[in-house]
Amino acid sequence: MDAIFKIWETNRRLYLKLIDSYSLEQLNKIPEGFSNNLAWNLGHIIVAQQGLVYRLSGLPTYVSDEMTNTYKNGSKPTGTTTQAEIDELKELLFSLIEKTKEDYTNGKFVAYNEYTTGTGFHLATTIEAMNFNNYHEALHMGFMMNIRKFI
Repeated sequence: MDAIFKIWETNRRLYLKLIDSYSLEQLNKIPEGFSNNLAWNLGHIIVAQQGLVYRLSGLPTYVSDEMTNTYKNGSKPTGTTTQAEIDELKELLFSLIEKTKEDYTNGKFVAYNEYTTGTGFHLATTIEAMNFNNYHEALHMGFMMNIRKFI
């Protein structure tokens, strides 16, 4: 488990560094040929983790339904993400790691509703979901690194 959390924390530090390198206007820009922006990707990795790890474990999430709907799989940016929303997402980058560590240590993850991702990964346990989440976040970091070339 230590390796899973270590990778996750490193990923999240890289996300923060990237997000802090751009203006709000740049974070919201959808380059030609892309369907989303840096802000959407940031929100997406947060709500995806909550869905993969918490919702599929039968537990409540720590993000609002509104946030989930805004950034869930298959959604696209529908407006401008505000600075307050960016600040909330940045705070969630690390607070959710701490909540997940705490919940794992306290034995809250006891069941898992098996799920096959759109890319064909079959997840049968919370640990598998946490591992897949790290893979998923790395993919989105790659998408963001591509987007930033065009903003």
